[in-house]
Amino acid sequence: MLKNKPTVFVILLALVLGLPFLLRKDRTDQGAADVRLVVITPHTESIRKEFALGFEQWYREKTGKSVYLDYRVIGGTSEIAQYVESEYANAFRNYWTGKQGREWSLTVQESFMNPRIELDDTPENDNEAEAARRAFLGSEISSGLDVFFGGGAYDFSTQARKGTLVRSRLLETHGDWFQRSAERGQIPEAIPQYYAGEQYFDAAGRWFGAALSSYGIIFNRDVLKRLGIEEGLTQWEDLGDPRLMGQIAVCDPTKSGSMNQAFEMMVQQQIQQVLNAGGQDERAKKEGIEQGWMRGLQLIQRISANARYFTDTSQKPNIDVGMGDCAAGMSIDFYGRFQQEAVLSRSEGNRFGFVTPQGGSTVSCDPIGIFRGAPHRELAEVFLEYVLSLEGQKLWNYRVGTDGGPQVYALRRLPIRPELYGAPYNEMRSDLAVNPYLATSDFEYHREWTGHLFSELRVIVRICFMDTRKELVDAWKAIHRARAEGRQIDANRAFEVFSDLDRISYEEASTTIDAALNGPSIDEVRLARELSVHFRDQYNRAKSIANGALRK
Repeated sequence: MLKNKPTVFVILLALVLGLPFLLRKDRTDQGAADVRLVVITPHTESIRKEFALGFEQWYREKTGKSVYLDYRVIGGTSEIAQYVESEYANAFRNYWTGKQGREWSLTVQESFMNPRIELDDTPENDNEAEAARRAFLGSEISSGLDVFFGGGAYDFSTQARKGTLVRSRLLETHGDWFQRSAERGQIPEAIPQYYAGEQYFDAAGRWFGAALSSYGIIFNRDVLKRLGIEEGLTQWEDLGDPRLMGQIAVCDPTKSGSMNQAFEMMVQQQIQQVLNAGGQDERAKKEGIEQGWMRGLQLIQRISANARYFTDTSQKPNIDVGMGDCAAGMSIDFYGRFQQEAVLSRSEGNRFGFVTPQGGSTVSCDPIGIFRGAPHRELAEVFLEYVLSLEGQKLWNYRVGTDGGPQVYALRRLPIRPELYGAPYNEMRSDLAVNPYLATSDFEYHREWTGHLFSELRVIVRICFMDTRKELVDAWKAIHRARAEGRQIDANRAFEVFSDLDRISYEEASTTIDAALNGPSIDEVRLARELSVHFRDQYNRAKSIANGALRK
């Protein structure tokens, strides 16, 4: 028996190491595949796996060939944007100095992807900036990537305007999949270009929504009760409750476009509330937008003061709230539904809750697009066709094991194709009661209010609430300690100083901050330094007033 122990040990070890490989679903190995597609994505492993399995099977049935999806995963949409622009910058520099035989300069560097540079029909009269921009848009410069899969409409629109995304043939080959617009609250016949104020595909065919998402609040009922909050949270304002100090899980909006859009929804809701209570003439509307912007930022400020952290990982808030490490947080809908199901499936009760604030969230799209100079352009077109086809769309919300559904993971996402929200598809879906085309009856996104300030908003949150986090939290604690001690005058004076956001008003965001972000890099650095110093001093002053050590 003793002599056989090493042999038995080796066999057992081989089984332990090899069992996962024996049980996993078959996927074509990269080296053995007939063709390969390079896809950069912020999507989770479950989405990546299901679309790889689905596309491989679909492509083999169509062509008889094997395909390998070569995923590149480097982080959220912000990191992807930085990486893509860096790759194109390097490629274009080689093209400009090599094939074009021209000298590289700071002007060329800052111009070739600048959508603000307008080109006319007289290239012979181009200055250096215009020549660089024209050369890039007329080239097949490659980043080495084929497809951008997942993110937000803002990020894809930005890339399209810069010229890194190019027109797909889908509008020509499958025009019946799309329609120009649809009435809010009604299920459209095809994918609408605009719905409830949101854009679902690019008119020039450079990107297309693949799935739909909304934003909401996650919370742990057990933790809330321990904090003296008996009811679940229902509105964004609830996250600013001082009883939740140090209990809110938040993603970093500079890393997550989805989280920044959730912040934008808060601002949009505040603007709508102000406008609903005021006049409707142009002057009243302008003042209402400015006031709503300020109220929205003040709410984000209070939520930031309550935050336990700002994480880079979008799944972390759901896990921490589910475990009870945080009382509440902000989440995209499918993460919230997935975590809710996970808690229920473990027979751990209904402690985890998810709610979309009434009148507080739009339904936006998660797009897909093809990169300029895609090395495998034809295959990229085929992949887009698959993702938008009914076969690809079923993966988002069909239950595991259903005909045409996912093989391993229930993705709990909402498909963009309207057909899938009716018979005979409903009986296959994981979320039968959820229809995004009927969920926006109480909210309409107004791009003209805040859409042009999307980047400005994420920078404001980073500089004024994240970089100054220690001072922000210390002041917030001091204010509510003063209230608890009955020193209402000190608390009120301190709160007035604390919540003074005139330096980041709607006017400032539209002018000073916008100019700094769209100018030379040194301007953004200078702005960040000035604002961080200003708000650190302001929060320290508020803290001193709350402590009774300083009069206003």
